[in-house]
Amino acid sequence: MKSASASTENAADAAVEVKGVKVLAQKVSGLDRNQMRSLVDTLRARLGSGVVVLGTATEDGKVALIAGVTKDLTGKVQAGKVVGAVAAKVGGKGGGRPDLAEAGGSDPSQLDAALAVTPELVDSLLS
Repeated sequence: MKSASASTENAADAAVEVKGVKVLAQKVSGLDRNQMRSLVDTLRARLGSGVVVLGTATEDGKVALIAGVTKDLTGKVQAGKVVGAVAAKVGGKGGGRPDLAEAGGSDPSQLDAALAVTPELVDSLLS
């Protein structure tokens, strides 16, 4: 976990702003779901207010996704809707609480493209 934290030390700086909301979508590797959840919590805290989506290709050829939304934004953007839409792009589905949700998918070749459209998805949810 230490190396993942180090590699995302400046991840909050990579967030893009969508209608005043910080959005960070990032591919991670070598993390299990518990570690990804912990990292989402860390990144949400670092952003202060925003949306975080992490994705990884698992060793069994699947995709794991976790989305987190800071509490101040859950009235506008729900993590379950974000992660569900991203998961659809990798052949999967998911859901969860408004502030934290998980998903899985079956097409890791589409992970980068799926994460890349996260800002657009957040934009459409804010509209």
